[in-house]
Amino acid sequence: MSPDVKTILLAVDFSEAAQYLAEYATLFAKGLDARLLVLYVSPSMNRYTTLYVPAESIQTLVAQILEGANRTMGEFMAERFTGVRAEGRVAYGYAPEKILEAAREAAADMIIMGTHGRRGVDRIPFGSVAEKVVKTARIPVLTVRPS
Repeated sequence: MSPDVKTILLAVDFSEAAQYLAEYATLFAKGLDARLLVLYVSPSMNRYTTLYVPAESIQTLVAQILEGANRTMGEFMAERFTGVRAEGRVAYGYAPEKILEAAREAAADMIIMGTHGRRGVDRIPFGSVAEKVVKTARIPVLTVRPS
């Protein structure tokens, strides 16, 4: 019995590598006749409240970021996913958690995401979103390292 992949979650960050990831996701979606859920997660700004930045300022900035992210997502979807059943979505918060949450909610059968290729000491201060998703996901995760 082979796995049945009906929904693929593609996590993107709108970097140059996102185009490369979109090509992989399109290839998989077409080959498996699956739908794509394309997700961008805007990072949480909560850590800035400890720096005495007024909450209203943070809320205004977050609203502007999400507005821009939604506009960018619309453009990204229109340019890259013609001929594929695909939906774009923007979330806000801790990326690994939001990716896994969206995958659960969409009943995704697979996650595709990029890695930034950091190694050793460079990776330590940043952590790795891909690594956290791979370690905790209950579905297959395809990680793609941009060339």
